[in-house]
Amino acid sequence: MPGREAGQTDAEVTPMAESTAETRDIRDSLYGLTPNVVDAVRDALEAQDAERVRRLVKPLHYTDVADLLERLSFEQRQQAVEAIRADMVPEVLTEVDEAVREELIERLGIRKVAAAVTEMDTDDAVEVIEDLDKDVQRQVLQALPAEERALVEEALAYPEDSAGRLMQRDFVAVPAFWTVGETIDHMRVAPDLPDAFYDIFVVDPMHRPVGKLPLSRVARSRRPVRVSDVMRTNHTQIPVTMDQEEVARLFRRLDLVSAAVVDDSGRLVGTITVDDVVDVIDEEAEEDMFRLAGVGETDVHMPALSTARRRTRWLFVTVVKSILASAVISQFEATIEQMVALAVLMPIAAALAGDAGMQVVTVTVRGLATKAITAGNMGRAIGKEVVVGALNGLVFATVMGVLAGLWFSNARLGVVLGAAMLFNLVWSGVAGTLIPLALARVGVDPAIASGPFLVTTTDVLGFLSFLGLAALFLI
Repeated sequence: MPGREAGQTDAEVTPMAESTAETRDIRDSLYGLTPNVVDAVRDALEAQDAERVRRLVKPLHYTDVADLLERLSFEQRQQAVEAIRADMVPEVLTEVDEAVREELIERLGIRKVAAAVTEMDTDDAVEVIEDLDKDVQRQVLQALPAEERALVEEALAYPEDSAGRLMQRDFVAVPAFWTVGETIDHMRVAPDLPDAFYDIFVVDPMHRPVGKLPLSRVARSRRPVRVSDVMRTNHTQIPVTMDQEEVARLFRRLDLVSAAVVDDSGRLVGTITVDDVVDVIDEEAEEDMFRLAGVGETDVHMPALSTARRRTRWLFVTVVKSILASAVISQFEATIEQMVALAVLMPIAAALAGDAGMQVVTVTVRGLATKAITAGNMGRAIGKEVVVGALNGLVFATVMGVLAGLWFSNARLGVVLGAAMLFNLVWSGVAGTLIPLALARVGVDPAIASGPFLVTTTDVLGFLSFLGLAALFLI
């Protein structure tokens, strides 16, 4: 039995197994959407038992409902939406993938979607509406109440992925001359307060924030104390046009729970809370990863034709790269004809550098995104990757050089391969840092363009160095 020591009995093993099973049960209980629930929903859909589907889905958190809908096939998803239409909470629309959201909106209809949007916070409403087709977006906006429509349209006017799109328009603001008691009374009777908030913003007569008052401090202060005496004045104010990635970086660096969003005149126009920032951090990390691979986050749920079309540009770049590499190889036809072993070893010379370079690109792109790599430490970052490339190059050049020499009984061939691999791995460190840095300097997203540039250079220089050295020293 795996994991059993010599002489160990079943009785001694059982408590460990029970403990593992108990841990697994506790872990699964934290998530309403277990594999058993998914299977049960699928069985109910197959049996066309809508009532059973409703019973299974009703206890789930809206994030689990969204996850469930994404796991179902297109036909099953249509059935499930019809079954839970009356009970589906609006927040499900904010949690599903963009492609799935479009399906749900089409299935639910404009009126149902408009009613759902009306119940959402402004930031969630904007997230649902902003990616819709213009015609559908216009229909949903027209179906909203006038006040809600004005708030959403104002948010949509801000740049995409900006703090203005991310912020909630509902917040609690009080004047500095109020007392803690007046603030508490206001929160008890005001009809338009947000459902959940963490801080109260203190504003001057021009509605500019001058301080922030955490709810914990309100609860621990006596009623007669003035707000100005207990508020925090060193609070963070986020410009409404700031990119959401910068917002996330501020929250991470300063350990913020919420922050005020101000317009160009410094007036308080909204607030951003940490739950929204967690989504941004996740979204930005996924976006960088997908862009490095030349795919989109909706590829999983998009139709095959749409996915193929989106990936065509990336594959076209690969074709161009392959043509360039082939052009280099063609210049050494005579060399390869005289020593067939070169054709066998060529892939080794270039492939390792490409993989090593992508490791460096990934680290560099993430470093640029998080500001871990700046103008001040750029030289150190490049130098480090060159050293890493040289150390790895020495190791693999030695190993592969010896293997190639023994394989083809030609020590000089092993030396040539080793020298080419050393050069290529050093170059992968240089190119893996310089290419993303250069692209970022000229305003091109390094997550999108670094990969093709890097692989092209490593392939071309890899073949050129190996075949060139072979032509000089072996032929």
